[in-house]
Amino acid sequence: MASPSRRLQTKPVITCLKSVLIIYSFIFWFSGIILLAVGIWGKVSLEVYFSLLDEKATNVPYILIGASGVVILLGTFGCFATCRGSTWMLKLYAMLLTLIFLVVLVAAIVGFVFRHEIKNTFRANYERAVEDYKGITDEQSRAVDTIQSTLHCCGVANFTDWEKTEYFKEKGIPASCCKSNFNCTIADMKDPDRAKGKVYDKGCFSMVTQTMESKLSIVAGISFGIACFQLVGIFLACCLSRSITNNQYEMV
Repeated sequence: MASPSRRLQTKPVITCLKSVLIIYSFIFWFSGIILLAVGIWGKVSLEVYFSLLDEKATNVPYILIGASGVVILLGTFGCFATCRGSTWMLKLYAMLLTLIFLVVLVAAIVGFVFRHEIKNTFRANYERAVEDYKGITDEQSRAVDTIQSTLHCCGVANFTDWEKTEYFKEKGIPASCCKSNFNCTIADMKDPDRAKGKVYDKGCFSMVTQTMESKLSIVAGISFGIACFQLVGIFLACCLSRSITNNQYEMV
């Protein structure tokens, strides 16, 4: 049996660790709310870009939203486990945090490794969308119009890409390429020389790539920050579990 002074030294440590872990769990829970907001923002802000990748890419925002739900539940469980002072709950909490950390780490590595393949896929799909452009009659055509009008670009590499399409033969360059809708006529859009000064001269592929990289870097940065933050929780949960176990042995 441990001396009373030894037990008195252990109890403040447990109390301190409990307080810190409760604060951590609350911050972790709040980070789930932030991740949820990022997922919703990604769904709204990047949906048009994801629609020109593939069906799997459109699920990325939903994955973030689902992950945020897991983080919120796990943060709640962490607070409950800490308040109860249950060693098995704290160990389970640390294990779940480790699992999520590894999943996020693997996802980040896969995204980094295949980033060029994602760009190539987008370029191929965007070229196909431009070639099959039909106006506002289908989703991909609307996505092309949204990208061109929002990013102030035209075509894949430049506006001359439209000359190879069936749409150009009938109606010329789409109106979404116009710098000003009041300054573009059908005759202008059917003549590349006349349209040159009236449409955006930058290609959309480079603009989309820059936009997606900047926005995805925000998503990746927040996700990576939350992943690293989990290491703190793993350490605290393990320390508290060990301290409680040691204290129980000292009382015997």
